Amino acid sequence: VVEGGKMAVTHYDTIEAMPGASLLRVHLETGRTHQIRVHMQAIGHPIVGDPTYGGNPTEAERLGLVRQWLHAVQLSFAHPITGRTLTVDAPYP
Repeated sequence: VVEGGKMAVTHYDTIEAMPGASLLRVHLETGRTHQIRVHMQAIGHPIVGDPTYGGNPTEAERLGLVRQWLHAVQLSFAHPITGRTLTVDAPYP
């Protein structure tokens, strides 16, 4: 996205497209800081409620948002001591 930046790969599927916003399922091959936010901004579709990366503050206010509409349904990572893969699931709010 920026010259000299680290390589990052993001895959997404559109679950539902609506006027002004879409619901996406996103899968990261890499885990860079703010990766989803940066990549969505780069393709012209910033996260709703994320003014730092191009989200429209007027739209966020209209929807009554006090944070970004970004939710991890599932996270997996290596346990820092055992190295075992841990997976945490969190249903849609």
